[in-house]
Amino acid sequence: MIEAMAAAPAQAEAADLVGRYEGALNVGGTSLPLLIRVEADGQVFMDSPAQNARGMAVTELTETGGVVRFTVPIAHGRFEGVRSADGETWTGAWSQGSASLPLILTRAAAGAEPAGPARPQTPVPPFPYAAEDVTFRNDGAGITLSGTLTVPEGEGPFPAAVLLTGSGAQDRDETIFDHKPFAVWADALTRRGIAVLRYDDRGVGGSGGGTVDDTSEDFATDAAAAIAFLRTRPDIDATRIGLMGHSEGGTTAPLAVSEGASAAFMVMLAGPAVTGADIITEQAARLAEAAGASADQVAETRRVQGEVMAAVVRNKDDGQAAARDVEAALVAAGQSAEQAHAGVRVLSSPWYRFFASHDPAPALAALHIPVLAVYGGKDLQVPADQNAAALARIQPRAEIVVLPGLNHLMQTAGTGLPGEYGTITETLAPEAIATVTNWIVRVTGGR
Repeated sequence: MIEAMAAAPAQAEAADLVGRYEGALNVGGTSLPLLIRVEADGQVFMDSPAQNARGMAVTELTETGGVVRFTVPIAHGRFEGVRSADGETWTGAWSQGSASLPLILTRAAAGAEPAGPARPQTPVPPFPYAAEDVTFRNDGAGITLSGTLTVPEGEGPFPAAVLLTGSGAQDRDETIFDHKPFAVWADALTRRGIAVLRYDDRGVGGSGGGTVDDTSEDFATDAAAAIAFLRTRPDIDATRIGLMGHSEGGTTAPLAVSEGASAAFMVMLAGPAVTGADIITEQAARLAEAAGASADQVAETRRVQGEVMAAVVRNKDDGQAAARDVEAALVAAGQSAEQAHAGVRVLSSPWYRFFASHDPAPALAALHIPVLAVYGGKDLQVPADQNAAALARIQPRAEIVVLPGLNHLMQTAGTGLPGEYGTITETLAPEAIATVTNWIVRVTGGR
């Protein structure tokens, strides 16, 4: 999926491309609108309104021989399409990772963007607690991170939780398809007497830094810096600060503790307990099966994805070698040379090579703090049966809860396919909120 992050804009090479171009990707049966804005001053941006992703920098916009090309670096995606004779339509494909989807972009008249879908769980003021914009330093990385700290009413010091986002450049609310799950978590926990710090990822919103070389290990140092900041606050109990990570955040949290972060407890929401390569391979097969693929097609998907992941892992320290071997694997699987070449940009990146090769078992096994792991029974991205079972073997002291019917975002789901995420009104299932908040209150002595 497309990840939101503001960055320095590109310069369009063709002045006659100026305008707004609208289109939509079909993602798992759901339409995902996209907007390309080519400004008169040469700046170019992509917006994904349903994901609340706006102002993503577009680079390398060119038209050559009637073919339009551009890249969106933060989304690790690129477009290539044929421009119509009247210049009003670009017909081509959006490539992101190893996936390629048809995309037609049509010049649109100026006007207001449609309103986003209703999200009734998103908290709105006035709140029965204090909400403060804060910044804190990660001195080792030389960056300042920006976030929101919510503090309960009454006498402190209070226990606290630091929220860690999933993969991709996320804002402090982990906004996706206009859902703001971290805002909902912060509201639910703070009403129960738990202070909550949520912050923009590197390079997003008010946070500095953010490069293509950053990995989960780097994000773990941000988590440690967040805990260090909270320990300086007189309204926070320094002995009762924990980490709560969603998806990749469930990898970041154990890494932070293994590197010395003084967390008193940990919550993993759809947190990986096997290698990224194993997760991605199983994810691809589960998504294909849920989308209606035959048993043979699912098996072939698993085989091809496994070979691609093997190419990434064996070249985890060499991006060029990873790109070469991944491209060869994709071509052998039937992709065109051009499609394969576009796909390797993501698959050979430092983040991807780390994620695919990282085994979370050592950091998980070394934990000596209370751990709660919550999985959705319909999660196709971090499958519960694969990861809950592995975590039970690795960390037998962990409390593991599988909630039937929930997807990767902890929503009540039909199929669990990512295409449903934006169509579901619910941001977080009530049973997920109750499971997590009750557990944190129990282990910290909140209310």
